[in-house]
Amino acid sequence: MQQPLSTSSGAMAGPQPGTFRVEDAREMMITGLRNAHGLEQQAIEMLERNAERLEHYPQLKARIAQHLEESRQQQTMVAQALTDLGESPSTIKDTVMGMAQNVQMMMHAAASDEVLKNSFAGYAFEHFEIASYKALMVMARAAGESRVEQVAQQILRQEEEMASWLGQHLPEIVSQHLVLMGSGEQKR
Repeated sequence: MQQPLSTSSGAMAGPQPGTFRVEDAREMMITGLRNAHGLEQQAIEMLERNAERLEHYPQLKARIAQHLEESRQQQTMVAQALTDLGESPSTIKDTVMGMAQNVQMMMHAAASDEVLKNSFAGYAFEHFEIASYKALMVMARAAGESRVEQVAQQILRQEEEMASWLGQHLPEIVSQHLVLMGSGEQKR
């Protein structure tokens, strides 16, 4: 029997017990974990390619390097959550998401404002990850998997921190790009 999700005042409201099948919630949660593993693969590839090209942006490069390490740890945490559930990541999803990210980065590399486009894409991607981990928390709660919920919550905090950092520093990144263009150190 399907019922609408609870819309109580809680920030992370979920379905009420008895209004859904736990098996369905578990299946959705496992799919969500596999998707999260693929997202982290995409993030790792994006961050690796981006970090290689930031010699004129030391603060951005340092923060990206930090988040790259966090993303690797996050992917390991997601893989462990899947293993603990007797499941495994989806190699196909990881490969497809990684390839999609590489194509996007190659397209940006040809642009004169590559740093700006990659920063904008990173900011948007962080928000996509935030939405994904919030949804995964609801799925885990509905499936009765508090450990998965805790993992998603821990990763969510890191994604929110990175999104906030990018949001705060985007004006500086754009300003630095303009200065570098004016000095001839950055191509137009």
